[in-house]
Amino acid sequence: MHHHLWQDTSRSVEERAADLLSRMTLEEKLAQLSSVWPGSESDGEDVAPLQHEVSETVDLDALLPHGLGQLTRPFGTAPVEPAEGARALVAFQTKVTAANRFGIPALAHEECLTGFTAWQATVFPTPLAWGATFDPALVREMAAAIGDSMRSVGIHQGLSPVLDVVRDPRWGRTEESIGEDPYLVATVATAYVAGLESTGIVSTLKHFAGYSASRGARNHGPVSIGPREMADVILPPFEMALREGGARSVMHAYNDLDGVPAAAHSELLTDLLREEWGFDGTLVSDYFGISFLEMAHRVADSPARAAALALAAGVDVELPGLRCYGEPLLKAVRSGEVPEELVDRAALRMLRQKCELGLLDPDWSAAPPAASADTVDLDPPAMRALARHVAEESVVLLDNSGGVLPLHPTARIAVVGPYADERAAMLGCYSFPRHVGVEHPELPLGVEIPTLLDALGAELPGAVLTDSPADADVVVAALGDRSGLFGRGTSGEGCDAADLTLPDGQAAFLDDLLESTGKPVVLVLLTGRPYALGRWGSRLAAVVQAFFPGEEGGPAVAGVLTGRVNPSGRLPVSVPRGTGGQPWTYLVPPLGLKGDASNIDPTPLYPFGHGLSYTSFEWEAAGTGTDTLPTDGSAEIRLTVRNTGERAGTEVVQLYLHDPVARVARPVVQLVGYTRVTLEPGQAAEVVFDFHADLASYTVRPGQRVVEPGAVELRLAASSADTRHTVPLTLTGPERTVGFDRRMTCGVEVRALHSPDPIG
Repeated sequence: MHHHLWQDTSRSVEERAADLLSRMTLEEKLAQLSSVWPGSESDGEDVAPLQHEVSETVDLDALLPHGLGQLTRPFGTAPVEPAEGARALVAFQTKVTAANRFGIPALAHEECLTGFTAWQATVFPTPLAWGATFDPALVREMAAAIGDSMRSVGIHQGLSPVLDVVRDPRWGRTEESIGEDPYLVATVATAYVAGLESTGIVSTLKHFAGYSASRGARNHGPVSIGPREMADVILPPFEMALREGGARSVMHAYNDLDGVPAAAHSELLTDLLREEWGFDGTLVSDYFGISFLEMAHRVADSPARAAALALAAGVDVELPGLRCYGEPLLKAVRSGEVPEELVDRAALRMLRQKCELGLLDPDWSAAPPAASADTVDLDPPAMRALARHVAEESVVLLDNSGGVLPLHPTARIAVVGPYADERAAMLGCYSFPRHVGVEHPELPLGVEIPTLLDALGAELPGAVLTDSPADADVVVAALGDRSGLFGRGTSGEGCDAADLTLPDGQAAFLDDLLESTGKPVVLVLLTGRPYALGRWGSRLAAVVQAFFPGEEGGPAVAGVLTGRVNPSGRLPVSVPRGTGGQPWTYLVPPLGLKGDASNIDPTPLYPFGHGLSYTSFEWEAAGTGTDTLPTDGSAEIRLTVRNTGERAGTEVVQLYLHDPVARVARPVVQLVGYTRVTLEPGQAAEVVFDFHADLASYTVRPGQRVVEPGAVELRLAASSADTRHTVPLTLTGPERTVGFDRRMTCGVEVRALHSPDPIG
């Protein structure tokens, strides 16, 4: 049969998309910028802001003859048995392709922040826990597993990861963020993107840009940051994830930036993202974000004006349903108010992506592998094992000053607190059970989730577990957060905190416990953000921090408590001393630290990067072959790490930059490299960082980033506050201006050294 050029798979994606676009009517082009969200108008609580005010029932029979751009969350809206969901999606796609004259299917997207947000799918730890692993390779493996499972049931795009750098941990979405340092966020998020994209799933970067820097940490709050904070803190993770991760989609943020809503910000969405950075994927709206230009920001007086602003700024697709980019935009183009070239620009990007995904191929089939299966297992043993691995690496031992950990195998242990026997304590707000499952109380969770109490019982068959502290040797107190949405939890989207006091009266509970028992208390925190712990200072025997560690979180935390797991997690966010002397992050210039000018001491109780182990390490022989480095050169920074303890363990070596004198006030220290080093007792390894001068670059004025000659200091450290070795360097030669193509990562190699001979 005769194929048109756009169906010819030997031609380039560019040519095919352009040919198809040239054959389309205005209605057909606009249909590619639209999405539908079946089931979103049903009763129940919002899972997107103002969902029930903004959702409009769409007449599918009227829309489908023109085509359909995207399908919103076929698995993540209501509980659907996976094999049944795959079949329903095939039926829907068959209907979509049959209805439009080109046979173009919809691009189906889902959330996948803590795993595929679908009933019965593996629930992984939250992004804050990924940050705590300091292990991008493992995060990449996890994302690839998530991508494979989504692809198997016919999904094309995942709305993850979140690259917002935490600026104020009172923000409810701290749990969805990776940490408070741009380098950690960039490297971990880029690994996630690369993993997801390796399976053919389109990864969507969120939320572009500035969302986490809102005033007072209020969700959707106004953002008033300067161009330097934007360039040096907020944007680098997006740059790296696009350039090195290969992300093919970006989602605009809900906030305004100094008065300009991100959805209408052409300098951000077009000048920077497209022209400077060369991004050629799709830019999708955050849910209802185009409508919010009219209803929340009040920069438009109608859906048509909102559509015109977003389209001109560079938003290609209206999610999650059609309100502005439908009839209102059609009329505005017909009347000449909006140029048709803007519709063409967006439609071309959408068609290009569909072409890349194979959706325009003549032999495209609506049936993914799972559609013909009787059952589809979205939580197979290999995924559970991976969830366990990530969880185990993410648990942070903050303090063990009482020497009670690991717990004694035959001890009498009181396990108390509201989260000791509570499965919800393991789950973030974008996990299916907390996002959708809470609306269906009659529904089984869909995956097995052992509680901390279950897991401790399994780990310590010889111990006596009780819920009464009176006759116990040691007390384990499990405190934390309930994740939820829009105020229905203590952490999660729209669940912002007024201050950093433990929620729900748990501070008073801990006070009573310490006063009444006189027993050593091990505090276990299962939270979505850091909380202030200074009130208990040295009164706790041990403190273990986990950030919503997922379906295998119970066994992972129990493993650390019993010593089966030697903890290797490190803090991706500082843990504050006082509930209000923060919020802050470690990324501050000298005047952000404790000083004589203010009576408030913001020094954290536990700094960024901190975490203890059950073994000990010595760091020796640090240095570099040179004390000078050209402003365009790189140097090897070497360090030997030895396990001097009794058991195998993992040290996390962190490399920080200190710039003693600069043209603007610079952070006192800033993470520029890190690696995990796993060693047997007595074993040593050499760590070699490849430090490039670009890593010392910073923004001197808006749009100008430089590497300047002069002295810098590299600090090899166990946390942002625990420097073990200092390597001074002088950058020599001319000042260089660097841009999007600068070196952003610090390469690192770990080389095993021969173990010493065993003694005697």
